[in-house]
Amino acid sequence: MKQLSDIGLIGIAVMGENLALNMASKGFSVVVSSRKQETVDAFINGRASKYTITGTTDLKKLVDALTKPRKVMLMIKAGNPVDQVIDQLIPLLDQGDVIIDGGNSLYTDTTRRTKYLKQKGIYYIGTGVSGGEEGALKGPSIMPGGAPEAWPLVKPILQKIAAKAPDGGICCDWVGEDGAGHFVKMVHNGIEYGDIQLISESYHIMKSLLNLSNDQMANTFAKWNKGDLDSYLIEITADILKYKEKDGSYLIDKILDTAGQKGTGKWTVNASLDMGVGLTLIAESVFSRFLSSQKEERVEASKVYPKADIEVLEDKESFLDDLEKALYAAKILSYTQGYALMRAAAKEYEWNLNYGGIALMWRSGCIIRSVFLDKIKAAYEKNGQLENLLLDSYFEKTIKSLLPSMRKVISKAVLNGIPVPALSAALSYFDGYTTHRLPANLLQAQRDYFGAHTYERIDKNRGEFFHTNWTGTGGDTSSTTYNV
Repeated sequence: MKQLSDIGLIGIAVMGENLALNMASKGFSVVVSSRKQETVDAFINGRASKYTITGTTDLKKLVDALTKPRKVMLMIKAGNPVDQVIDQLIPLLDQGDVIIDGGNSLYTDTTRRTKYLKQKGIYYIGTGVSGGEEGALKGPSIMPGGAPEAWPLVKPILQKIAAKAPDGGICCDWVGEDGAGHFVKMVHNGIEYGDIQLISESYHIMKSLLNLSNDQMANTFAKWNKGDLDSYLIEITADILKYKEKDGSYLIDKILDTAGQKGTGKWTVNASLDMGVGLTLIAESVFSRFLSSQKEERVEASKVYPKADIEVLEDKESFLDDLEKALYAAKILSYTQGYALMRAAAKEYEWNLNYGGIALMWRSGCIIRSVFLDKIKAAYEKNGQLENLLLDSYFEKTIKSLLPSMRKVISKAVLNGIPVPALSAALSYFDGYTTHRLPANLLQAQRDYFGAHTYERIDKNRGEFFHTNWTGTGGDTSSTTYNV
């Protein structure tokens, strides 16, 4: 009798291939599937030839080759393709079987699919997988959520293939019900957008304001990678800046300055708008990519509005120290916003998120992995109900020490016409969050003046709303008070 496989994997593009190899290298038998026979054959006879991996284009054969309860993982394009494959799998599966979506699906789709499949007796898990192709092969960060009953069934596999933190912690644990896993992965990607933009702005400042060479910038990032900014993205930035082509020229100087995106950053911003959370830094990072894509327009505009000569700074070492501190402060504020969004989602959807545990899952394997995450983990271990990272004692002390450098760097950039939207958004968020009285009183008065939208008073109880007939001709009828 032919031995059955531990797990099935549908979709063997780069991530799917590497996850299958990762599973097989950890002792699990895998059956993979793709639409094209040549794709299956190339993988089975190539990279997978040394492992216990079989392949088919027939989903029924894949399901029949699995031990019960069956576990089928999808590594396919998000959206309709996921729904189509689910509909093909339903008549082939039994009650108690599990479907795992390892793609970048929108969390609301995952919630919908979890409920839909529960009605059919099938468990569904939406799991975020981060780390790129290398992480998928060697150990990614894995963020599963969905049907809680399914977690014990897939836990041995997912935790075995996940990355391990330096202290041995496993970068995979249960996140929460419904779309919680994909929501946390979405926020991870939003923070990734922010980190990348902040590093890019720092590179722009080094290049334009300090006139540093690629090697000098690479050495600076490599140095930063040994301190508080120690992270995967800082590490690869150093590698990128010093990479040369065969003719000895730097590749970075030949790459067009237009950025693409796959949508997860935009989803993160949309979620923040829906939940009323100030995700300003990540929003600016998304908008910056939009602006970069307007290359031809920017070239024409630069002719109409030529930049004045930039004041190249002489004391480069001192300013680089300030820039390092500014980048670290902005990074803290980016994660602060991301965690605020997760707190809002937990309240909205009644998820019991383990914020320290999420930081643990991000400490290795994923794109935003960094030593800084240990500080976040410690903050939530100390106070699981922490409302905002800025209110933790470590981050309070750290931000206070970094602020002067952050203000100096942003001021110099603005005065010299160097765009720093993410750095500026980080500082504005901090200044707004820590300001006792904002000018929203005038804003509310204006809304009441032109639309009778009402306002609250500082000398009355919160929740009590008032309307003023500002012109004497507007009447006393007010509009309904509500927040979208």
